[in-house]
Amino acid sequence: MPAAIDGRAKKNSWEGLDVPQDHITAEALVDREKIKTLKAQYCRFLDTKQWERLRGLFLDAATFEGFGSAPTGSTAAQFVAGASARLQDALTVHHCHMAEIAFAGPDRARAVWAMVDVVEFLDGKEPIEAPGARGFTGFGHYEDEYRRVDGVWRFASKRLSRIRIDPIGHDQAPAFTNRLKAHADWVGFGVS
Repeated sequence: MPAAIDGRAKKNSWEGLDVPQDHITAEALVDREKIKTLKAQYCRFLDTKQWERLRGLFLDAATFEGFGSAPTGSTAAQFVAGASARLQDALTVHHCHMAEIAFAGPDRARAVWAMVDVVEFLDGKEPIEAPGARGFTGFGHYEDEYRRVDGVWRFASKRLSRIRIDPIGHDQAPAFTNRLKAHADWVGFGVS
């Protein structure tokens, strides 16, 4: 019988903590929206090459796994340095959706996000994810962990797993890049 009908809360164990799956408070909804905004900023800052703002989204001790721009175990500074060096002249598009967010206390959360990314090197480089190609479209999931410190949600860890990678071959027409660019501060806020 579903929990909503019989009143019993479904439980999900995360490192020995019971996380209710059917009890959502107004505070939890606000925190979910803050985490969704954090993830949206990650995608936008990465694609618009706002490296300093990107760095501000992570805790200093954040860790990374599965990224072509930085080796597993990299720190936040190493990840952003690797991403900026690798992707500065690349065309990138990152989309994340269908978030599954769970809380383990008031200041800890985890999420799984379905993701699609397009990375196209316009300078002749080849991606390690698709050797022999000039780019790729990747499909998979981000597994993120978050911590709230001084009232602000930040990434504590990021893991990228890919289900599929479709190469963009050298024989394919290059992407159009002469389109209207996004405003860096359209929504009127920065990362503090």
